[in-house]
Amino acid sequence: MLKKILIANRGEIAVRVIRTAREMGIATVAVYSELDRNALHVRLADEAYALGGQTAAESYLKTDAIIDAIKRSGADAVHPGYGFFSENADFAKTITDMGVAFIGPPPAAIVEMGDKVSSRKAALRGGAPIVPGTTEFLKSADEISKFAKSHGFPVAIKAAYGGGGRGMKVVHDEKSVKEAMESAQRESKAFFGRDEIYVEKYLSWPRHIEIQLVGDTHGNVVWISSRDCSAQRRHQKLIEEAPAPALPEGVEDEMGAAAVKAAKAVGYFNAGTVEFIYQDEEFFFLEMNTRLQVEHPVSELITGIDLVEWQIRVAAGEKLPMTQKQVLAARRGHAIEIRINAENPTAGKFLPSPGTITKLTTPDGFGVRFDGGYEAGDTVSQYYDNLIGKLIVWGKDRPSAIARTIRALEETKVEGLHTTIQADLAILRHPDFAATKHSTKWVEETLDLSTLVSTTGEIQANSEGLVEKSTVVEVNGKRFDVKVWVPPFAGTGAPTTKTRSASRGANQSAAAASGTITAPMQGTVIKLLVNVGQTVAQGDAVLVLEAMKMENQIQADKAGTVAKVNCKAGDTVGAGDVLLVIE
Repeated sequence: MLKKILIANRGEIAVRVIRTAREMGIATVAVYSELDRNALHVRLADEAYALGGQTAAESYLKTDAIIDAIKRSGADAVHPGYGFFSENADFAKTITDMGVAFIGPPPAAIVEMGDKVSSRKAALRGGAPIVPGTTEFLKSADEISKFAKSHGFPVAIKAAYGGGGRGMKVVHDEKSVKEAMESAQRESKAFFGRDEIYVEKYLSWPRHIEIQLVGDTHGNVVWISSRDCSAQRRHQKLIEEAPAPALPEGVEDEMGAAAVKAAKAVGYFNAGTVEFIYQDEEFFFLEMNTRLQVEHPVSELITGIDLVEWQIRVAAGEKLPMTQKQVLAARRGHAIEIRINAENPTAGKFLPSPGTITKLTTPDGFGVRFDGGYEAGDTVSQYYDNLIGKLIVWGKDRPSAIARTIRALEETKVEGLHTTIQADLAILRHPDFAATKHSTKWVEETLDLSTLVSTTGEIQANSEGLVEKSTVVEVNGKRFDVKVWVPPFAGTGAPTTKTRSASRGANQSAAAASGTITAPMQGTVIKLLVNVGQTVAQGDAVLVLEAMKMENQIQADKAGTVAKVNCKAGDTVGAGDVLLVIE
């Protein structure tokens, strides 16, 4: 058995691996950037080593620094988590060449399956149908245009070495091809360290269904469960569930068999996920993620299997502890996972919302689990992924799981920044979700979030300068929670910075369509799309702002001429900063 594992990651997944390793009696080693010096995963690990830097490229994607930490700590294994180096064959080979176990698949399998283009070829060898698309890397925007002319718009440009919706752009017309291609490459490079891309036909109303599998080094491969991950925004998942509901009889088994064949075709072992697109009772191979998925806990809850423990045992050379028949026999009930992200879902915009968590109350009760990477007082940085934590809930059936998830979400309190909780509740309460009528496009095209208003849970001033306060009163012995509007000084001694900030936000809202374009969140200016003197129409993109590894196009709020530009590419800006002025 392994003795000491270095986790080459951060946040929730690093915490997840540390906890299982400690239960197995295995020592753990954390690595951290300057911003993560006192992060939860660092506090929980037995040892921790500094990588330096702030951004992922300066820290968690810095191979030499991680190799140095492995040597200094004496770790005999490395768990890559997800993202960062988890699907990097060069990193895996470097680790194994050192005589250190890589808790993941063999480098050759990562090369073939981690590259979405070659994985499509492997799927064809295994007999799985694939979505129409290219089987070579794209070299120019002309190739995308040519593909679209043959198959029609929309098309999806995808990161060949990515996953989780990062580096994916959907193109609806010819004029958007070049900009979308460049954006996909930038995001892919920032998150995965590589910028190769390919293109696929974008289906009209598909469900995203995937198969969790695990293989060992003795040739055994089993599939654990299906998962439905169709509730998405910007091609990134919000809610996942297992098993995938409302599939015709036999389809899940067919998907499982196809996934196992594809894995065996490349000599795969350890945990992995084969993703399919399902539409009109047909499924198509999409890609394989050669790592542990964010949503793996829903498969754990319906089987009782600790997938991280299985990963560690496989890396240590052990055989899988269960056969395919035993795995399927162990399945019970239904599980749902909610990704709680630092995003502002107001009006369905899902804007990044980095900041410090001032309060974090997680739910409890039968069938409820919370996997988190932060505690109250921790800061969610603009430089990393925005996942705060995952709420995973089990129920005896799907309706029970949905009801329990709603209850648990209502008990979850996160203050200091915006989260996706209110949007998650809107999804769970919608009859389309209950009836499994949603698709990967449903959240953005059908779900009406136009009236949704998210708050950070802090004091907010209204237009009269009053702030809302909660208090408790008793009437005839019965307790009531009431809210009142009072001056900001009442009972506080002095106005807080947050109250002043809220007032500034209210003033900015009142100045809508003023031509003063402000940053909606803290971030980095990636690209300016206009110059002083240029004429723009309302809705035209004027610059690209990156926050939490997501690119966001900032648009002109009115037609006019660009009179002033206050930033340049590479600048870090704060929420509310004036970026440019249109007259």
